[in-house]
Amino acid sequence: MPNVLVVDDSPLDRFLAGSLLEAHTDLTAVYAEDGQQALEAMRNELPEVVLTDLQMPAMNGLQLVEAARRSYAFVPVILMTAHGSEDIAVQALRRGAASYVPKKNLAHDLVETVERVRSLARAGRNQQLVWERLVQTESHFTLPNDPVYLPPLISHLQDQMSLVGLCDKSGLVRVGKALHEILVNAIEHGNLELSSDLRESGDRSAYLQLAEERRRQEPYRDRQVHVTARFTHDQVVYIIRDEGPGFDPATLPDPTAPANLERTTGRGILLIRTFMDEVHFNATGNEITAVKRRK
Repeated sequence: MPNVLVVDDSPLDRFLAGSLLEAHTDLTAVYAEDGQQALEAMRNELPEVVLTDLQMPAMNGLQLVEAARRSYAFVPVILMTAHGSEDIAVQALRRGAASYVPKKNLAHDLVETVERVRSLARAGRNQQLVWERLVQTESHFTLPNDPVYLPPLISHLQDQMSLVGLCDKSGLVRVGKALHEILVNAIEHGNLELSSDLRESGDRSAYLQLAEERRRQEPYRDRQVHVTARFTHDQVVYIIRDEGPGFDPATLPDPTAPANLERTTGRGILLIRTFMDEVHFNATGNEITAVKRRK
């Protein structure tokens, strides 16, 4: 039978929350008096959901949310908030809590909130199980020369990597940074044909102004960036192609040379080659293939 871990230093509040859930769901309540006891209980037996107070001795609800997020990412944590703890509750939600219920509304809202969060968490776990059985999948995206599309696309690709389990959280950030560098280069230097020399000159306003002008001019405005993401269980291959004239990849500066470390172009290439396991260009320089393998 699935468990709910109820964490509160008040025996009365613990009993009230646990009794409500046992009476109206299939959950069995397990109890802890603070965050430290809760983590010990989770190490012994993982609950389906954690319901915690915020203000507690030893380890409070905010600290418990952070610890649970690090070690048990797929166990949702729901907050029970009292008057005066609103600021801490907002912090906890930003750091990974799944939802909250004001203590004064437990009788009306607790069961519905817990059941809704359980349903969403169960769907997430089932989705991960499916992705763990992945053989191969391939996605194709076509982007205009507008950087507003880059963060949501990169976030989507990071989510896919997370579900497959190719990277830990640090690795996801690094791959996201590499993808951002590649996509910006495809838009700015590929499709818009902006010179790296203008960017290196320090006159960033002139560089940005020219970029905006070319987004509205032919032939630059009609060019697109093509992104292919090919996932298998062991790796992901990103193929990113622009519609610009390309360049000779042999002319790329050595990003590890001391003279190039401070250059914007050199720094971007260094990040891409460092964060990805394999990087190469096609002969015309308008397509880059970047590979990240499971460690």
